[in-house]
Amino acid sequence: MRTRTAPLAALAIAALTLAGCSSGDTDAEPSDGGSMEPTGATTESAMAQECLPVPGEQLVVLEDDMQLQNSDNIIPALNADAASEDVLAALDAVSSALDTEMLIELNNQVDVQRRTSQEVAQEWVEQAGISVEATGSGDLTIGAANFTENITLAEIYADVLEQAGYSTEVREIGNRETYLPALESGEIDIVPEYAATFAEFLDGDVDNVVASGDIAETVAALEPLAEERGLAVGAAASAQDQNAFATTQGFVDQYGVTSLSELAESCEGIVLGGPPECPERPFCQPGLESTYGIEVAEFRSLDAGGPLTKTAITTGEVAVGLVFSSDGALATS
Repeated sequence: MRTRTAPLAALAIAALTLAGCSSGDTDAEPSDGGSMEPTGATTESAMAQECLPVPGEQLVVLEDDMQLQNSDNIIPALNADAASEDVLAALDAVSSALDTEMLIELNNQVDVQRRTSQEVAQEWVEQAGISVEATGSGDLTIGAANFTENITLAEIYADVLEQAGYSTEVREIGNRETYLPALESGEIDIVPEYAATFAEFLDGDVDNVVASGDIAETVAALEPLAEERGLAVGAAASAQDQNAFATTQGFVDQYGVTSLSELAESCEGIVLGGPPECPERPFCQPGLESTYGIEVAEFRSLDAGGPLTKTAITTGEVAVGLVFSSDGALATS
């Protein structure tokens, strides 16, 4: 039988640090108003045009086709003593079934529809048809950072490990600085992690980037770093929670862009929204400009993937804004 306990550290910070732009809210400048219809004319060779914002309710992430962002795929991290073949097989079954679209829908059900992580996790495991052999035994504690996506993932791990024959407990903890010592000591056995961010955290050298946009390369860098700390990692899911750049479906339809490369080719200049530090962060405005050649005509200081940025996109204050790739607001259903 699975139980739930109170947080290990009530004063722990509530969120994992994701790669790239960190959160920060400031007062956004109001929209200048005016027509949202595109007014820039194409050249005779039908090249780039001015791409004004297009308001709309549905947010769409533009494909990061040149891998500006490091690969923050969902990956189980384990205390090495808990990393038996049966446990890894159960967790790998989750990873093989979980993609970003499913993660968005899970977050939508919890964050938007206000269902509990536990019931959403149980329903998803049933619908995904995950089935593992009940060959394990013993107790396992699954830790979770105290934000809803990570809690839902921990509940999914717990459900599938119960199928495998284990008695599980989900324990909500805090941020990585809080749960990593508990994972290393064996106080908790497993925690859902994010591959690139976890690799960079374990490496600890801010001047040495070990992760990349290729998940295989990131995992290859992560595995020895984890082993040095008495940890192990399972298979990475294709599901990612990382920085992404979103626009509206109307913008996509109007200008025919679905990727950041196409945005650069089609648009002479855009209004970009994001956290105040975006103009200095390599995974934000400088990366868009240097990696893709995107021209940012104006930057609006908002927040990191929060309500200010998402509202600015949907109301047409900005054309493109920084969001997180698994945000429940991206769900189409």
